[in-house]
Amino acid sequence: MPGMNLTELARRLNASPEELRQKLPELGFSIGRKAIKIDNRIASRIQNAWSEMRRRERLAEKMEAQKALSGPKEARPEPTKTVSIPAVITVRDFASRIEVPVPRLMQELMKNGILASLNERIDFDTASIIAGDLGFKAVGEAASAPTEDVTGIDRVRAAVEEEKKELLEPRAPVVVVMGHVDHGKTKLLDAIRTTNVMESEAGGITQHIGAYQVVRHNRALTFIDTPGHEAFTVMRSRGAKVADLAILVVAADDGVQPQTKEAINIVQSAHLPFVVALNKIDKADANIDRVKGQLAELNLVPEDWGGKTVVVPISAKAGTGIDNLLDVLLLVADIEKDRIVANPKRRAIGTVVESHVDPGAGPVATVLVQNGTLRNGDDLGVRDTLYGRVRNMLDWKGESVKQAPPSMPVKILGWKMAPAVGDIMEVPEDAKALKRMKSTETSSRATEEVAAIRHAAPTEGEEGEGGKKTLNLIIRADVLGSLEAILGMLDTIKHEDVAVKVVSKGLGYVTDTDILNAETAGAIIMGFNTAPNLAAEHTARDKNVQIRTYKVIYKLFEDVMNELEKMLPSETVITELGKLEVMAVFRKAEDGWIVGGKALGGKLVPKAKLRVARAGAYVGEGEISALQSGRAEAKEIRGGQECGLQYKGRTKLEIGDILEAYTEEKKSRRLVIEGISKR
Repeated sequence: MPGMNLTELARRLNASPEELRQKLPELGFSIGRKAIKIDNRIASRIQNAWSEMRRRERLAEKMEAQKALSGPKEARPEPTKTVSIPAVITVRDFASRIEVPVPRLMQELMKNGILASLNERIDFDTASIIAGDLGFKAVGEAASAPTEDVTGIDRVRAAVEEEKKELLEPRAPVVVVMGHVDHGKTKLLDAIRTTNVMESEAGGITQHIGAYQVVRHNRALTFIDTPGHEAFTVMRSRGAKVADLAILVVAADDGVQPQTKEAINIVQSAHLPFVVALNKIDKADANIDRVKGQLAELNLVPEDWGGKTVVVPISAKAGTGIDNLLDVLLLVADIEKDRIVANPKRRAIGTVVESHVDPGAGPVATVLVQNGTLRNGDDLGVRDTLYGRVRNMLDWKGESVKQAPPSMPVKILGWKMAPAVGDIMEVPEDAKALKRMKSTETSSRATEEVAAIRHAAPTEGEEGEGGKKTLNLIIRADVLGSLEAILGMLDTIKHEDVAVKVVSKGLGYVTDTDILNAETAGAIIMGFNTAPNLAAEHTARDKNVQIRTYKVIYKLFEDVMNELEKMLPSETVITELGKLEVMAVFRKAEDGWIVGGKALGGKLVPKAKLRVARAGAYVGEGEISALQSGRAEAKEIRGGQECGLQYKGRTKLEIGDILEAYTEEKKSRRLVIEGISKR
């Protein structure tokens, strides 16, 4: 009896001879390990059994796939995206690269025990761990030239440590005031320096960092103000880097809050001695013992409870306990006196605590002198570059001074361009050795500290990546702190249909260049506490570019939200009306057909859209031009009524066709973003 070669059978079954030999015993066939030929009838049975086996394998795979699809979404591993990260990156830039809202990223950092503000830098190792937690694979980016004076703070510290002890003299302690929003930080500073800052600030939020000095028992204390509102998270840790002492303000009626804990972490990581000011003790619902208990839970045990934390009850509003607080600060300063020293006879070195472009005076920066004495006519060195020369100095009262000793904050005029907040200013030994400022450089250099979106954005309304419509903005602000706060708030906007791109940003007047950039990018120019110069106004009118100016950050933010809402794609709402069965086709009309029929249910109205169904399948679509009941024109036909219908469409209607009537309405949508509500 003729047979089939094993290799031929394996070829027909799309398998290798070895695989066929292994599987045959499982299928119930015993042909022997050395068999070369197989009987044709057995070969036919093997083919049938093999097909059945393959069918069952495919079925098993399909069932497995279905189970995987029906399981919980989080159980399915999502494809890992790759993100390129440099050796050091700001929190905002990191969030921008992985397209995650900044608050969510900061939450992830906190889960990993890292407390970082918006503009703080994290290293690659930290960023790669967080990226992994969020479903990204981090890869290293080629190192580029550093843009930050990373050794600045060490240089300030070394400037004091390298001095001969006999040259060091006591200086005024620098105090930073920190705490939760609305716990009374500004009111406390107001009570201390007896000048009202809050009333002059638009929106009731301290919008610029300032530094002030007060005198108690013939001893000066320097205070640095750090805004406490959530919109200004970016500014919060600045003061701690230049301070000697800290005041932690906690409201007696509200207790320890999230920003209180954040402030404690910042102070402790900076190794700052601090005093707790228990504010609002005059309020009826103040509970001092409850707050002390909350502090004790954070290992800040008050002195009267047997711990080491100094707690001073105060009322900034009533002015109660302010003198006692200042006395305690002086006492703590005495304990730290070996550390709070400087050499007033050397060249000045200090930190920039505020930077902006004044409409009349040009670039202006507030510097806290930390060592040496700054004098009129001194050269200003920043990042080994000559930034200008001291033309005039103003103290915290706005009065001109000729010199600024250690711990004195002064507003300096004479900069060629505004330095970045946090930059170290040092009077050079030889100004000629410093790099010269290029004439092409502008105040935009200062804003490089603010992490920006790197890729060019599409023009306004154009669909960007993922089909999103993008609103392009050019932001101009008076001071760097406000610019950072605006960008920080814009970072919170994450939506599936619309997005914000800041194509350009800077300090000072809106310029012609901004207008031309806005025209090219289809952007709106938004100025905060600044305005366009005369030439820019004319150019804006010629180019039809919008310039909007604001005094309150939240008003700017609301305008952005309103613009995004206008860009949202409208929502289409379909309303099913009724059906009609075609019973007669009378004649062809100019753009369709005139037919007779019976309404099967619901209602029919003129101008309603139609679907044409024939034998269970849709064959066309159209519109009702007019309805007629008897000899009169009808505005509505109800189910069960017979009528005449003028159909507008290309499909030729036939008797028995079912016409389905419906309306289509486009509705504008509201912009809803998690955690953000328009006022």
